[in-house]
Amino acid sequence: MPQDNNTKTPVTVIGLGAMGSALAGAFLGAGHPTTVWNRSAGKGEDLVARGAVRAASAAEAVRAGDLVVVCVVDYDASAAVLEPLAADLAGRTLVNLTSDTPERAREAAAWAAAAGVDYLDGSVMVPTAVIGTPDALLFHAGPRAAYDKHEQTLKALGGHTTYVGEDHGLAAVYDLSLLDYFWTAMSGLVHAFALAAADGVPAAAIAPFLKANAGLVTSIVDGMAAEIDSGSYPGAEANLAMEVAGIDHIVHTAERRGLDATVLRAVNAVARRAIDLGHGADDWTATVEAVRKP
Repeated sequence: MPQDNNTKTPVTVIGLGAMGSALAGAFLGAGHPTTVWNRSAGKGEDLVARGAVRAASAAEAVRAGDLVVVCVVDYDASAAVLEPLAADLAGRTLVNLTSDTPERAREAAAWAAAAGVDYLDGSVMVPTAVIGTPDALLFHAGPRAAYDKHEQTLKALGGHTTYVGEDHGLAAVYDLSLLDYFWTAMSGLVHAFALAAADGVPAAAIAPFLKANAGLVTSIVDGMAAEIDSGSYPGAEANLAMEVAGIDHIVHTAERRGLDATVLRAVNAVARRAIDLGHGADDWTATVEAVRKP
């Protein structure tokens, strides 16, 4: 049950796309008085039915909340909405959950600082259905004092709401790093299914083994991180020269079956460049040296 609104921080949510609506819904579910506004009409009816207040203007919406959360399509859109509202934002904390690059986050932070606005930049790492649950992960970056002031309110959005540092660009760094891994893994998953299917093996038949393999990757993340941070890549158990030969087999098999092997060839090219840099006897993690020297 939502708690008494009188004890809860008033929140404003600007942007009522799928994610913005989910954010507003999570604040409502946690008992926060919630004001909403969207540039185009016709959104947020369900939120109003649940108790949200629809503001007549962005300025009115901002003035209603101690914490103002914006989630729109990009930083151009957020700037267009927010920059005319600098005076209204004074004395409030602004949290921008519009995903973009670290550079755009730092630019937005510089504008906020010049306008005298407390500013946190953030990234949402889960689909809309997970928002407001204990499993939801969100990153926040910016002044520690601003985060601490509103931490409990922001945790209404997810149990894994996490502060990552004073540099406003860090939330985007974490976001993009995780998505870098995610989309590369998704591409590999699709290619594995296609390779199996080319010889008549259904995706469902290989799926349990891919899940087990994903567990193997999880088990080596900490070790790889330690190697990256130390710059040491011991290859006693497996080395790049051997692993590249194995990738060659996959590339040849895929291309003989008429499959696109662009991603595999790119992986192979990075590994071979690491070997050329003198890391043939090192562990796979040594490919980071080639990534850093394209």
